[in-house]
Amino acid sequence: MSNPQASKAMNAYAATAVQSALEGASPHRLIQMLLDGALDKIAVARGCLERGDPAGKGRHVSWAISIVSGLRASLDRERGGEIAANLDALYDYMERRLVEANRQNDAAILDEVAGLLRQIKEAWDAIGDQAGALAPARARVSP
Repeated sequence: MSNPQASKAMNAYAATAVQSALEGASPHRLIQMLLDGALDKIAVARGCLERGDPAGKGRHVSWAISIVSGLRASLDRERGGEIAANLDALYDYMERRLVEANRQNDAAILDEVAGLLRQIKEAWDAIGDQAGALAPARARVSP
């Protein structure tokens, strides 16, 4: 299989895998996937920056901005209270910093935003672990 054919096959496989994961995912898992996706796009953008690929860098930074924007839009500001307000402000900051990183070709800013996303993801993952541990207990207590 030639390289373009292999690339098409890999892209099709990846799209199918993502679609399958999305279909059965809980809302909590969807957020985890978005956080993973944003971190991945920032890492790829950083690699493009290091290789001198401005088009690739711009494409992946834009994708990361879109994901962060989606995370921001998914916040339930009515029920989320102060936590939602803080996340809203943090996501807004990340979006602005990603634009700045793209404009200035600044890997340190990409690293900063990735670090912030990792902290959110670690907290989100811990919530999931706690929710999973409590689920069997709730099932026993429920009528």
